[in-house]
Amino acid sequence: MKSTMGIILTGGKNDRLKELAEMRSSTAVPIGGKYRVIDFVLSNMVNSGIKNIGVLTQYSFRSLMDHLGSGKEWDLDRRNEGLFIFPPYLAGEHSGWYQGSADAMYHNITFLKRSYEEYVLVAQGNCVYKMLFDDMLDYHIKKNADITIAYRDMSDFPREELSFMGVMTMDENRRVVDFKEKHKNPESTICSMGIYILKRELLIALLEECNSHGKYDFVKDVIINKLPTLNIYGYKFEGYWRNLNSINAYYRINMEMLNPEIRYQLFEQHGKVYTKVKDEPPAKYNEEAEVRNSIIADGCIIEGTVINSVLFRGVTIKRNAVVKDCIIMQDSVIEEDVDIESLIIDKNVYLSKGIRLKGMANFPITIGKNAVI
Repeated sequence: MKSTMGIILTGGKNDRLKELAEMRSSTAVPIGGKYRVIDFVLSNMVNSGIKNIGVLTQYSFRSLMDHLGSGKEWDLDRRNEGLFIFPPYLAGEHSGWYQGSADAMYHNITFLKRSYEEYVLVAQGNCVYKMLFDDMLDYHIKKNADITIAYRDMSDFPREELSFMGVMTMDENRRVVDFKEKHKNPESTICSMGIYILKRELLIALLEECNSHGKYDFVKDVIINKLPTLNIYGYKFEGYWRNLNSINAYYRINMEMLNPEIRYQLFEQHGKVYTKVKDEPPAKYNEEAEVRNSIIADGCIIEGTVINSVLFRGVTIKRNAVVKDCIIMQDSVIEEDVDIESLIIDKNVYLSKGIRLKGMANFPITIGKNAVI
């Protein structure tokens, strides 16, 4: 990809993810059996040839930093360029917490100024999709755009979820003429994917202007504020894309990964999804085990029945246990004769013998990390 660097925004605390984001950033939430959410955007950048990437962290970033490490799994542990992680810091009158996405980028503006690439790809880290960004950059150059925003028509998505997204209106040339962020009554289903391309020098100028006027948010204070004066265009994406902005969204994404067509889009098309590698033995199934349409990670021991579920590394399902439509994270133990349906179970949870718990697809029960029930 022509002279392009990447910036990944990880955002603040998301209360709509409840227990899942109490102790971790939403971008570090485990997903799909062995991945973290940030793996998707990071792998997309690497597969597009972007080798200079900054990750701006804020809320509960320890697990995210532990996961990313030196960037070795993404081939970003380099002498020149590579992966740079920027946690909040205390300096002068700065409180340590970023006041918005533009503020986060401004306080790391040295990274932008020391880089040499002509373009910057800015992307949210809490979305699940597979995309190569080359076509978007070509479109950006062809349109002679100042800023290009990737968008997707979300008419296949629950309408109430659109109120947590940015909704755009464009003219016949796909120039963005209106943008409403998290509007209670969205007028359209054309949603911003939180992916932006612009020139590095322009981004630096916009961030410095925001700071001088006491403005902090990239969408509100740059995108929306500059619609009349900058050429801002939309780039259409038609593949699978989901924003991890609620417990329901998290549950739905994992369940959708059981669909072979979606799994092909996410994990086989346009390169691999890279993640932190852990050495685990293969999953073990005993004679009574029954597994249907499920993702089973390494190190699992299955003695019971697992249907339409996602099991992370090292999960144990004991004899006569029935697990249906569930997401069970690392090293959790489901004892004998347990019957569960539509649950999200975080790491190291223990469900004792004979427990029966049933949630619903649109209201899954969530059990926090290290719980014993």
